[in-house]
Amino acid sequence: MKRSKLKAEDIKRVVVRGTNWVGDAVMTIPALRELRRVLPGAHLTLVTRSWSEGLFRDADFLDQLLIYDRRGMGSVARATRQWRSQSFDLAILFQNAFEAALIAAVARVPVRVGYGTDGRRALLTHALPLPSWHGERHEVFYYLNIIYELEKLLRGSSDVMEREPRFDLRVNHARQAEATELLKAHGASLNGASLNGAGMDGPLIALCPGSTNSRAKRWPSERYAALADRFVDEMRARVVLVGSAEEVEVSHAVAGQMRRQPVMLTGRTDLSEAVAVLSIADLLITNDTGPAHIAAALERPTLVIFGPTDPTTTRPFSQRAQLIRRPPECAPCMLRDCPIDHRCMTAITPDEVFARACEMMKRASPEVAV
Repeated sequence: MKRSKLKAEDIKRVVVRGTNWVGDAVMTIPALRELRRVLPGAHLTLVTRSWSEGLFRDADFLDQLLIYDRRGMGSVARATRQWRSQSFDLAILFQNAFEAALIAAVARVPVRVGYGTDGRRALLTHALPLPSWHGERHEVFYYLNIIYELEKLLRGSSDVMEREPRFDLRVNHARQAEATELLKAHGASLNGASLNGAGMDGPLIALCPGSTNSRAKRWPSERYAALADRFVDEMRARVVLVGSAEEVEVSHAVAGQMRRQPVMLTGRTDLSEAVAVLSIADLLITNDTGPAHIAAALERPTLVIFGPTDPTTTRPFSQRAQLIRRPPECAPCMLRDCPIDHRCMTAITPDEVFARACEMMKRASPEVAV
């Protein structure tokens, strides 16, 4: 990016076009935090899907959220009018789509920065080339690189890519109290009293056995069930199943194979409630899904079961997150349905997941009996 006369003090209002998937949105957090550092006095607006309020509700690095759920061709025109009415000085496009650049250009945002993907170079004032390392480094650096280039434009240099990304989310105490009441309302005792007749005062274990965009990413439901029962039997744990409405069927399959009835929250919470629940969990065990990134950003112990996908670029970016995988020669295949015997997932046993989970909880909270 070439040096220009653009000055940070001239940028009063910034719009950021965010990503469309929950996991990707979490991976933009370090870039959003760096953007706030680079432009501390600017008003920062994030444009993303309607679920974003639940994720960014307590974010201290944003001033405003604008919701963009595309419904028909009129959506682009409405978004363009909305952006123009806000008189933005700068547009940062994390999303790679042509449409994002089109809206920014037609809305007459004077400085438009993003990757020159999807045939949109002419619509950007600063079209960035894809980094040579794209696909080899974690996706968090893909978004950070945009802020790196922006800071070079403004100040001539940047050390954004040399520092450890700050990847944390916060949930306030009021929301955590609401999460506690929500769990109680669905049968979880969080004060040492009885859950389904058993005095359970052990850790709160969250399981996310589904995945919205790939059946191949799902560890078998009978293994989640066996794992959950072991947590209850050996640790007096409270097990809660979480996930979206699209994952209800698989959560019911897990619950139906358990000897103990879990707390069923799958499909019964909005994203804000799910984030708050994860913020008070002692551990999340999940497939390669959005909640993995959320729990890791909340700095909760997170164990992710990987099979057909590649963790190199999309694993949860946190010291509190660990992976468990037994990749065969065909992995990572990135397929949504396994054409053979799902060996990448069936190679992982409940025993090894339970053992790793116990190690993680003991390290995170030595007072937890494991």
